[in-house]
Order: sequence, then C-alpha cells, then structure tokens
Amino acid sequence: MGRYLSIWFPGLLADRALRLRPELKDRPFIIAMRERGRLMVKAAGPLAIEKGIMRGMVVADAKALIPELKLFHYRPGAEERLLTDLTVWCLRFTPVAAIDLPDGILLDISGCPHLWGGEQPYLDAITGKLSAYGYRARAAIADTIGAAWAMARFGKTNPIVTPGLLEPALEPLPPAALRLETALLDRLQKLGFGTIGSFITMPATVLRRRFGPELLTRIAQALGRLPEVPVPVQPAPVFRQQLPCTEPVHTRSAIDIALETLLEQLCNSLQKAGCGLRSALFRIYKVDGGSQEIVIGTNRPVRNAAHLLKLFEPKIASLAPGMGIEVFILEAPVVEALSVRQEAFWNTLGTADTGTELAGLLDRIAGRIGGQAIKRYLPAEHYWPERSVVPGGLFEKTATTWRSDRPRPVYLLPSPEPVIVAAPVPDYPPMLFRYRGKVHHIKKADGPERIEEEWWLEQSRVRDYYVVEDEEGARYWLFRSGHYGEEKPQWFLHGFFA
Repeated sequence: MGRYLSIWFPGLLADRALRLRPELKDRPFIIAMRERGRLMVKAAGPLAIEKGIMRGMVVADAKALIPELKLFHYRPGAEERLLTDLTVWCLRFTPVAAIDLPDGILLDISGCPHLWGGEQPYLDAITGKLSAYGYRARAAIADTIGAAWAMARFGKTNPIVTPGLLEPALEPLPPAALRLETALLDRLQKLGFGTIGSFITMPATVLRRRFGPELLTRIAQALGRLPEVPVPVQPAPVFRQQLPCTEPVHTRSAIDIALETLLEQLCNSLQKAGCGLRSALFRIYKVDGGSQEIVIGTNRPVRNAAHLLKLFEPKIASLAPGMGIEVFILEAPVVEALSVRQEAFWNTLGTADTGTELAGLLDRIAGRIGGQAIKRYLPAEHYWPERSVVPGGLFEKTATTWRSDRPRPVYLLPSPEPVIVAAPVPDYPPMLFRYRGKVHHIKKADGPERIEEEWWLEQSRVRDYYVVEDEEGARYWLFRSGHYGEEKPQWFLHGFFA
C-alpha cells in the first residue's frame, strides 16, 4: 500500500479570478453559468460568500441580496484547464500527479516526503506554496486515495492519517466523505446514518441489500481493500531523480553541484537496471512558480556521469535562476539496454575502442550544434551514383562496402546540375564548362567511366563520367548523358573532389 495526498480547492475559480484581478479583493463577485434557461451561481468570491451567496443560487436572487455584485460568466472547461496547470506544477513534488475533477488534485507521494524532511513538512511545503500563489487549499495524506480525499474535505483533526489506522480516521466523518451519489446520501440521512462509523462495521450483505454495490465499493476503496490508482497527468519516467533545496539557490556552482549529484544517483539506478540513457532532461523549479529545462541526447546508451556532465555543461548557462531555485529534477525518458562490456569501455582510460571515443565526440558536437547537423551515409548496392548512398544511423552496420577501385567525389550533389560544355567528339573530355555563370578551363581530365542504371529499375540514358581539373586546381565530376550521333547528349556536374 502506498501513500497518497489529496488537495482540495474550496474556491478554485474564485481564487483564480482574484489572482488575475487583484482589484476584486474588496468587491463581492460571482461566476455564473446558464442552467435550464436561468443564470446560476457557479462560484463566489470570499466577500460574496460572507454575505450569504452560495453555489447553485439563482443570480437574480444573489443580486437582490447584493445589488453591487460583480458578475463574470463561466467558461466551460475552466476547472479542468486550471487543474491541469496546477497538477503539472505539482510534478516538482512527485512524479505521479493526477487531476481530481472538479476541484482537486491527487498525488502518489510514495517515497517522496523524506526529501522534505517528513510528511508534515512535505504537506506544509505544498499548501504553503499554493497559498502564496493565492489558492486556498486543504490537503491530507493517507494510505488510500479515498481516505486522503475524505480527510482533505471533511477532516477536523490531523490531516495526516497514521499508516494502518484508516478506519478510526474515517469513522467520525459524514457519509459524503465516501464520494457517494446525492441520492444515496439522502437515503443514508433519512435512516439516521450521520457518520461513517454508524454503518462501516455492518455486514456487507446488509449494506448491499439496503444501499446497493456503490456504498460497498467506496468503503473498500477508502479502506484499501479495493485498489484505486490515479491517472497521472503525464507518464511518470522510470528513471528520475529529485533534489529539493532547503533554501532557494541562485549560483552556477550550486546548479553544478546539484547536477553532479543527480547524475551520480541516476547512473547508479541505470547500472542496477542494466540500462543506459539515450536522452536526459534536467529541470529546475523556481520560487516564483516557473520552471526551465535543458535536454541532451546520446548516440549510444550511456551511464557515465562524467561524460553526461560534459554534455550538459554548454547548456547550463541558459538556466536563469530568477528569484531562486527550490527543486532540481533529472530524468532519463529514453533508455536502452547497456552491457557490462560497453560500460567497461567508458570507464577505461586509454581504451582502443574508437567506436566509444567517436560516440563521446559526436555527443559533445551534437550538444553544441544540434544532433540534426550530424549525418552519416552508408553505401547502397546500386550503380547509379545518387542511389549508391543512403542515410544511416551513426553506428549502423553496412550491408556492403564502399567502392574504392574508381575515384568518387567527396561531395555528391543530390541531383546532377546541367552545365554548358565545349568538348570534342565522340569520346574526348570537355575543354571547358560553364557552371553558375563562371567558365572553368580544364587543364587535366581522366575518363570516361561508363555507368548505366540497372535495367530492372529503369531504362535511362547511359552516362560517361570524367574527373576534370580546372586551371585553379579544383576538381569536378562531370558526365555526358547519352550518345553522340544517336541523340543529342547533355552534360551535367555531379560532384566535387577535395
């Protein structure tokens, strides 16, 4: 059984309105929506509530009580959008946070409170931050979602339920604390069941016969006899490390220390699981409620903290602490299996494993200029030059080898570009060619090399390729498409040599 924290916002929409419009603090206001042809009160500000305005009241009656009442129209889905934002904000406290419509949030806090010094400081930190942002919030911690929900909304004593003592904590609460439907609550009230303790110990057969299965289900969920799991607003990463700060930090050295600490912890977790990360995310949560993150990627699975730190270092300068950082989080959203032999390569100084050294170099280059700037091409089994190379992974094995018996350009154009050529016929190399407005006089030439397309793909004109060098020493790969005499040939530039 885990530990859960339920947060209840008794005035969610009103608090949001006050946060956006501080001038409403000294003025009664309501948020209304149209129901069955009438405007009904959806939410009310603190001053309006003090003067008798309640949720579900007809707006006309509310204005009769308070003529100066300020009216705002309700926007459908406002609670869900606001709760989504607040739930994402709660991810700084736990990796599993779920929306609890219409006015709450559920957190799976198993293994988290010790980072704040215990459950009470943990709960105080969350409610204190929410209060500072202008949201009234009540929260409670228990072994089950149902019990935490009940204590947050109806609890009168300690909001933290001692593990294993769910039933004594629930007994003095009203039946509404079990999240029951209104019709069922009315039946319980008519029969005089004013607290959960007045019926929770009754035989299950009696309760089912008198009230149906819903009551038994809710009791079982609240007592942990029936599992209930929150649906997280974001999938929780498997590998995640968190480091809260006792006091907000601002300096680069503090960020470096936090990152090094988290990398060591994360790499230890990866080692135990026999995995290495392919991407890592370092996120900071600030005192003002904002957050910022930097991301790195690797070409191979890695769990070497020193190497990962080098990848993060060029990006740390982009983090702006602002008023201070209160929580650091490091996640590995993409991981792959990593063998002990691969890990030994990373940890061995002076290793001859050039593949690993190359991977480290490429990771650092990608961290500076972006992974999209690094490309690798593999040979393909085709004669046609533009089809003889294909993009491939940095460490993908090739199915064939590069051709080395004939010269090939360092840079091959994706598509041949037409040029104007002056050349003797029939098989002599050109004397000069014009490319993009510039005339190149050819000093040396070698060829021709005839290349034909595979007949089973397409019947195209034959090509006669020449390696030519102009008076400036630049070398080019030209070809003539077609035969003299049979058809009018055309000349193209297809590549550049070093």
